[in-house]
Amino acid sequence: MALRFCPSCIFLLLLLLLLPGPSAGGKLLVVPMVGSHWLSMQKVVEKLSQRGHEVVVVVPEVAWHLETSQAYKVVTYPVTQTPEEVEDVFRDYLDAHLKGLPFPLNALEVYRSSVKIYNILLGQCKDLFRTQETLRALNQTGFDAVLTDPAFFCGVTLANYLSLPFVFFMRALDCNLHFEAPQCPSPLSYVPRLFTFNSDRMTFLQRVENALVSLLGLKYCDGFYAEALKFSSEVLQRDVTVKDLLASASIWLMRFDFVFEYARPVMPNMVFVGGINCVDKKPLNKAMKGHGSTFKRE
Repeated sequence: MALRFCPSCIFLLLLLLLLPGPSAGGKLLVVPMVGSHWLSMQKVVEKLSQRGHEVVVVVPEVAWHLETSQAYKVVTYPVTQTPEEVEDVFRDYLDAHLKGLPFPLNALEVYRSSVKIYNILLGQCKDLFRTQETLRALNQTGFDAVLTDPAFFCGVTLANYLSLPFVFFMRALDCNLHFEAPQCPSPLSYVPRLFTFNSDRMTFLQRVENALVSLLGLKYCDGFYAEALKFSSEVLQRDVTVKDLLASASIWLMRFDFVFEYARPVMPNMVFVGGINCVDKKPLNKAMKGHGSTFKRE
């Protein structure tokens, strides 16, 4: 049975995140996303470990910019991809974002490169579920919850497989799914869609464009997540949809706020932690400070 939103789950997870000390420590399983997604999550994971919680981070043996530390336990599992294969697909993904193509060519190019990354990550997730020894060890540990980034569905699938409540730590999802799945109101006349570059004050034609992009997004994500949903259905032995998996999250920790984003209605289990990316503050060097003094208000 799918895990659903419940007040008791939120209470448990807030205690897990907030209470310090070994006596109050809980057991948290972390299934991270690679690259920049991990940079912010890692600071949260380290802080939880410092507060006395037992934190276990499960990672593939070959990962792209996913450095770990001794502040928490790390469990690795073997994968079939080589470091060169992983590096190539991520470099292709970065190049796709830097080409500066106009809409809709930019969306098509990002989609092409995103599918290649998703296939790599899905392949690593399949490798995890093939590693029965690791799955047995995780199942026997008795975790209280899972912390994961839903950019790919491995953490969500694993949480459901282990029958554990889970928390999302994330920036956003394609096709507006981070608002669609928890059933947030998202009126097309006021909430701009990705790749349109519209504001929340749109002309009639921009609203038409917004509606068309939203409709096309449904087809976009159907193909994008099809293989992952097929795999999740096989693992969980029931048919699942994208919204089924995402809507089961107990808490959504969103790595943004409404300073640089357009305000919109959200659900009560969505918590905004914008600015957490700036944990590692570094002072400006002397050269930059000297430049800063030249910028004066006219």
